[in-house]
Amino acid sequence: MNNKKRDAFGTESLGTLLRQQAIPASAGILVMSIYGIVDTIFVGLWVGSLGIAAITVVLPITFLIASIGMAIGVGGASIISRAFGKGEDEKAFRTFGNQVGLTLCLGILFVLIGFLFIDQILALFGGRGNVQEPAREYFRIILLGVPFLAWAMMSNNVIRAEGFPRMAMYTIMIPAVVNIALDPIFIVWLDMGLAGAAWATTISYISSAAFATWFFMRGNSQMTLSRQYLKTDIAIIRETAALGSVTFARQGTISVLSIVLNNSLFYYGGELGLSIYGIIGRLMMFANFPVLGITQGFVPILGYNYGARLMDRVSKLIRLSMTSATLIALGIFSLIMIFTPQIVSIFTNEGELIRETIPALRIAFLATPLIAINLLGSAYFQAIGRAQPALILSLSKQGFLLIPLIFLLPLAFGINGIWFSFPIADIGAALITILFLRYDKKRNNEMMKHHADTGVNK
Repeated sequence: MNNKKRDAFGTESLGTLLRQQAIPASAGILVMSIYGIVDTIFVGLWVGSLGIAAITVVLPITFLIASIGMAIGVGGASIISRAFGKGEDEKAFRTFGNQVGLTLCLGILFVLIGFLFIDQILALFGGRGNVQEPAREYFRIILLGVPFLAWAMMSNNVIRAEGFPRMAMYTIMIPAVVNIALDPIFIVWLDMGLAGAAWATTISYISSAAFATWFFMRGNSQMTLSRQYLKTDIAIIRETAALGSVTFARQGTISVLSIVLNNSLFYYGGELGLSIYGIIGRLMMFANFPVLGITQGFVPILGYNYGARLMDRVSKLIRLSMTSATLIALGIFSLIMIFTPQIVSIFTNEGELIRETIPALRIAFLATPLIAINLLGSAYFQAIGRAQPALILSLSKQGFLLIPLIFLLPLAFGINGIWFSFPIADIGAALITILFLRYDKKRNNEMMKHHADTGVNK
């Protein structure tokens, strides 16, 4: 086994390591967000605003199911990174084996539930009125690819924990590239409409899962699907579930948010309100790609150094990541604010949708550069194995702030209250995260002082 890649986490320059990990992660997320934009453009121009509304209803359901794989991947990757930092390779391999079993079993189970209760689920997420039928058409096809997406999401985190950020990037980029290539073929040339968009997405998920499987079986991965590591280990499953529950709870809260948001949008703005947010949501993913990339990139570095008790490197990494993510996000935020009309016009040629989306987009984006603080703070606690503060921070924006605000503000401001809820929640979540990080820094300083006074680690 070649351990040089992962062992470099504890010795190489933090700036170099962060670039090596974050740039591929950011590139993958960028391509994926571009795919989301391109997909919405094709649906908006060749299917219409109802198509955008249908995708807006279905996507949070899809990612809720697929987030099972992401949760297992993030939880297991935290264990793997710290195990490698401590030199406990066997534990890392057992963790991966348990991740494989959990992902396959739970992914398939939840897809079956999706098919059995498809109409009830769509209605819950706002798929009503004229949106119901196109949403059902899209969801039936997308469900077939969700287990493959769950496998790809789990694999992506494990591959990055092993020290292969470029391979992890490919697992994200492949479905985006495949989807972008298939959209014009299925939607335009074959005239399949919304079903064509769904089949393009499903095939792209299968492609990503196939690449990840190839990497584990024929690539440079240290992981193995040997029978001895596939044996159920309750202790590992419990720790994976505790840490992964942060990710799943975050996605679950986002799904609850989608229920509240989609139904509020439909109540205050009808199908047009859903279409407006369909555009805003796609652009939010694009604007956040550098922050998400840096967050994914710094987690394995942080986990390794924390496991090796290199606390000075941990502190420096947090400061470097926070500064870099915020500055880059601020630049993208500025471009979107300046060129809002031109950007919105790319998605649709419907005049009313363009007019209503421009001010809504600017309001919703007012505080987006601050998301770096909350995302990195939550990921920090998750990477070091502290599930409770990670869970609180991951729920602070969507669960504790945004959902109540979406209930309350529209009562006074109508649909504009929904758009104002986003910047208020971003500011509140950033302030909560700062308080948690300051308390943790004080706690770590006291622990290090105690260790020094008692001669521990000398």
